[in-house]
Amino acid sequence: MGGAMNKNISKIYISADHRGVGLKLYLIEMLSASGYQVVNMGTDDPKTMVDFPEVTRRATDEMMNDNASRGIVICGFGGGAQIAANRFRHIRCTRCDNPDQARNDRFHDDINVLALSAEDIDVEVAILTATAFLESPFDAVERRIRRIKDIS
Repeated sequence: MGGAMNKNISKIYISADHRGVGLKLYLIEMLSASGYQVVNMGTDDPKTMVDFPEVTRRATDEMMNDNASRGIVICGFGGGAQIAANRFRHIRCTRCDNPDQARNDRFHDDINVLALSAEDIDVEVAILTATAFLESPFDAVERRIRRIKDIS
């Protein structure tokens, strides 16, 4: 699947709206098997409509007091969850469709939340993308740190 588990990550908070339940449950299973502590923030019923801002907020709220945590938020196309997550000052979230995007967004922008599209991504690509997000380093040079402070 990828390299070694990133032991610097305390927990992964993962949420999905009703459209992302299947992908979320798959990711929980695979990431837990890799050794990560994954916290399911809902929803688990694909038949009951849940709005993505509500479940996204559950995950991002949990991250507020845990700088070592990461988040994965899933909705139909990923953009809504990305927008909802980025409403919070402590969150830097991008929608990624492949491992290279996730690696680059971690390296350049120190993203701490990954948004995924339940409709647009294959489950195997999703786990590779999530793994790249979790295992990739941030290039903590002065200019990147300054940019992140400007965003926050």
